[in-house]
Amino acid sequence: MTPPAHVDRTRARGVETLTLDSPHNRNALSAALVDGLAAALTAAGDDPGVRAVVLTHTGNTFSAGADLRDPPDPDALVGLFRRIIELPKPVIARVTGHVRAGGLGLVAACDIAAASTESTFAFTEVRIGVAPAVISLTLLPRADPRALARHYLTGERFDAAEAARAGLVTAAGDDVDAVLEPVLDGVRRAAPQGLAETKRLLTARVLEAFDRDAADLTALSARLFASPQAREGMTAFLERRDPEWVV
Repeated sequence: MTPPAHVDRTRARGVETLTLDSPHNRNALSAALVDGLAAALTAAGDDPGVRAVVLTHTGNTFSAGADLRDPPDPDALVGLFRRIIELPKPVIARVTGHVRAGGLGLVAACDIAAASTESTFAFTEVRIGVAPAVISLTLLPRADPRALARHYLTGERFDAAEAARAGLVTAAGDDVDAVLEPVLDGVRRAAPQGLAETKRLLTARVLEAFDRDAADLTALSARLFASPQAREGMTAFLERRDPEWVV
């Protein structure tokens, strides 16, 4: 299966690198990008020559979150996150830029995530009148609850060191490739069966959250995005102004 544009594929010594390449919208999670990434992940999962997947990006933004002009169907976004979690191979995020909103759900779906010190993060949903609903499927089981409460409720920007402390990424450093070097060496030395079964152990509780909460969170997301406050928030964002509720 050949994925459509927006996701580039390269391979080196059994590691498939999937590069988000949608510069016109800063790799926002559009319907096209979500479909393209899901297709690329499926192809990597089915290929016996792939030992692990690295998910990275072009430009200075890993992902700007949901594309407000071409948003993905919430069920498709849930399906993408679940595909990463259920893939019988490690998926490793390599972040060297900004991550916002839904992009953090994508990072949290990965088994291991490394970020450079130039990366920044923010849950901006509350500032446009919605909530980090669907992405909570991957975030709530894995990140520090107190840190999530602060960042979910304020929408403030934070750095890679805080992201690592909060469990949003595994590690941070000036040179993200140096951080990932021992990780990639480790998965290349691991047996495929060992990786698949170990990942199954690690993701069992995350998948329990999907089975229990996905339908409710998808419905919540759809309801909020259709609300008057969300329309005002998204319009204000696109017009580069404060929404009417700012005091």
